[in-house]
Amino acid sequence: MIETSTVRTALPAPRAQAERLIDLGVHEIAGLSAAELRAFAESAEPGADEGTLLAVRPDRAPASALAPLLRRKDKPGFVVTDMADVDAFAPLDGIALPDAPLYLVTGLDRGDEMADWSPNEALPALTGRARTPLLLTEGITWVLQQPDILERNHCFMTIGSRLRKPNGKPGGAPEDALDARTPALWISNGTGRDGRERREAPKVGWCWAGNRHTWLGFASATGRGVGPGRTEED
Repeated sequence: MIETSTVRTALPAPRAQAERLIDLGVHEIAGLSAAELRAFAESAEPGADEGTLLAVRPDRAPASALAPLLRRKDKPGFVVTDMADVDAFAPLDGIALPDAPLYLVTGLDRGDEMADWSPNEALPALTGRARTPLLLTEGITWVLQQPDILERNHCFMTIGSRLRKPNGKPGGAPEDALDARTPALWISNGTGRDGRERREAPKVGWCWAGNRHTWLGFASATGRGVGPGRTEED
């Protein structure tokens, strides 16, 4: 049985996270006022710990809008050219998001101990430990709040977001229902279609669901909710 990773550097308090999102203009992307974001963060402050992330629903702030806000060594983040459909990657069956524009993700973990696992192997292992894989937008938001969590040779996948095939049926076998691409966040080497000017930039890309990579863990959480002690399972 695998153990939970210890890679959980402390996140800022919700109110500080709210100010960071406001500075980046995320509230405007989501169609919210700064006051609404601050009010939610203030209500979330009691009971929040250093592993709590303030997130925005992907239908309000999609990955294509969040990725360019990422920064590393003054390089903006980007989505790979062969992932133009990035915003169509939706939560897996079984991941229920709170019915609110803003919510909390608790117990974040980068999942380094699962490096060199394939997404197909990692998903049942995570769910078997009562953990939920991060969505792509949650992973991007985590890096926006805590840029150092994205390290060379220690980057991560966000396999809670998957693209359903046009004829895929909910509840069917993953290989029948889902596109084989699985999203991830890592650091560009500036090769190929990335372009040399993007070397060291944060990158939203994908890997095949059956492939393993020694430098990619699997980010996960303990739950999602709209306030202390409330998760999507409540």
